[in-house]
Amino acid sequence: MGLFSRFKKTKKDKAVEPSLPMYLYDDSEIEVLDSFICDMFGNYKNVFHEIASPDIHLDVCIVEPTEEDPYYKLVTMGAGAYKMAIPEKWQKYQLDYAEYVIYLPKDWNINSGTDSDYWPIKTLKDVARLPIWCNTWLSYGHTTQSDEEGSAYAPNTRFNSVVLNYAENRNGDIRLVMPSGKVINFYEIIPMYPEELQFKMENGADALFEKFEEKGIQYRVVDINRRSALQ
Repeated sequence: MGLFSRFKKTKKDKAVEPSLPMYLYDDSEIEVLDSFICDMFGNYKNVFHEIASPDIHLDVCIVEPTEEDPYYKLVTMGAGAYKMAIPEKWQKYQLDYAEYVIYLPKDWNINSGTDSDYWPIKTLKDVARLPIWCNTWLSYGHTTQSDEEGSAYAPNTRFNSVVLNYAENRNGDIRLVMPSGKVINFYEIIPMYPEELQFKMENGADALFEKFEEKGIQYRVVDINRRSALQ
């Protein structure tokens, strides 16, 4: 468990409130979200705390690998404070709010700041902020690319884009309903190669995920050397 603090201390140990982000969970929502993440993904001791927060306060909870789930689970905490601009025809599905997750192998250098190690965390945070930056929304099947040129995320991989899938555990899709009725959807970020992005754009996310399944490709935990679904 690890609730983030919104205050900093002066030399006299007095709480001083900094300039707050525009979109924040209230304290009761943070408590519910914190408990929900622990229940759905596992307890966490460490958090990548965000220092500068111009819009949302976006921390990343780090759920350590376990014997049952031998991989890191990185879960955002803060993205769901922002209400996305959902098109009218989709509003009945309660897709307004979202948090995001990505899974990394247990031998990943989670504390490294090099491009080769940090790109999944940067991508997680970029995806979480995209709806704010672009006044848009994200849900299942939506994709984002590293940059306009489609460059690789890092020198050690060909991944250059991601597609969103429903985050799941053994009980099915992960969706938090707050006591207020506010619904937070959790989406898993799946890295893709350029040809997989092209295939998805032409055929849809369902067809891409079916390709993965047909070929027995493990795609839910990041593997920078996994084979392409189009091979």
